[in-house]
Amino acid sequence: MRRALRDHGLSLTLGFLFLLFWACQAVAGHAVFNEDLETHGQAAISLTAYLASGHFWQATGENWESEFLQMGAYVILTAYLFQRGSAESNDPDQADKIAKERQSKPAPWLYRNSLSLAFLGLFLVSFGIHAAGGWKEFNAERVEHGEEPEPFAAFLGDAEFWFQSFQNWQSEFLAVLSIVILSIFLRQNGSPESKKVNDPDSKTGT
Repeated sequence: MRRALRDHGLSLTLGFLFLLFWACQAVAGHAVFNEDLETHGQAAISLTAYLASGHFWQATGENWESEFLQMGAYVILTAYLFQRGSAESNDPDQADKIAKERQSKPAPWLYRNSLSLAFLGLFLVSFGIHAAGGWKEFNAERVEHGEEPEPFAAFLGDAEFWFQSFQNWQSEFLAVLSIVILSIFLRQNGSPESKKVNDPDSKTGT
């Protein structure tokens, strides 16, 4: 058991933190949603009912999609682009070698690109969750104000939907840019995301 915890400690800890903060999101979102209902003179709903609401799934999908977009784009971009000195980049002096390795066919194309394809799939699923949850929440608000529900296709063209997406997408690329640049000059002893403490700033990769 101790060895299994050591070998899988990172994924277990991250999984626990994901579930913990997702649960916290649900509890806090439930409170916010009920406060809004009470403001409009409506009865509060249970936590179980809230977990089926557009409000909850819109917020969830909105954040998941931006994370998977970030990781998928990062996997693909780092296969082709370089940043000299960054721990997050391949060495540009090895560009020809890397290009030849990328063009070789030691394994089927699907497997060779399976990581980026997995992130693309997760992004599309999350995008769908965001869109479906947002549509449900958007129409609930329209009905509350005495307006007709909007078709799904029309909602996808609504500025509100894209505002929700873009505000998250830009922050994800800012975060990636930060680690790419900061890892040139800064160190974290023992982390595989950092160069060794004594490595020069010009060294690229870990």
